[in-house]
Amino acid sequence: MPEIRFQVQWPDGSQEICYSPSLVVKDYFVPGESYGLEDFLERSRTALKIASERVQAKYGFPCSRALGQLHQIEYRAAQYTSLDTPQVSLLHFIE
Repeated sequence: MPEIRFQVQWPDGSQEICYSPSLVVKDYFVPGESYGLEDFLERSRTALKIASERVQAKYGFPCSRALGQLHQIEYRAAQYTSLDTPQVSLLHFIE
């Protein structure tokens, strides 16, 4: 199963490299695009849950790393909910 990493920039300018065990994230994000915080969260939840389900279908168990990445994204996003219009940018995919 091809895995992929993607680099995001949070509303405060900090950057983070995120992980997905599946290329499905390419269906939900476009390099160079910015997303409202809630939109970014929903896209991340959908993509990483699908990725984990693909691992489960192939190997018989969900991908704990994908679910852990989702947890980390949700944790980071919670820090920016008080901002007026927080944006998260998808900088690029790392294959």
